[in-house]
Amino acid sequence: MKIKVDYDVCEANAVCMGLAPEVFEVDDDDNLNVLLPEPPPEMLDRVRHAVRSCPKAALSLEEE
Repeated sequence: MKIKVDYDVCEANAVCMGLAPEVFEVDDDDNLNVLLPEPPPEMLDRVRHAVRSCPKAALSLEEE
């Protein structure tokens, strides 16, 4: 699975970072950075929860 971000929609609310800080980071300039664009299987449940919890629906997961 690969994480996709629609940066035109993302407001860097950091909800994803709060749920999966190993995967998502909002920097000091309010930019979302995906630290692990292809998270390992053991993290997928938390990543899916973070994707579903995005208030702007700016995140998605794609099968590769």
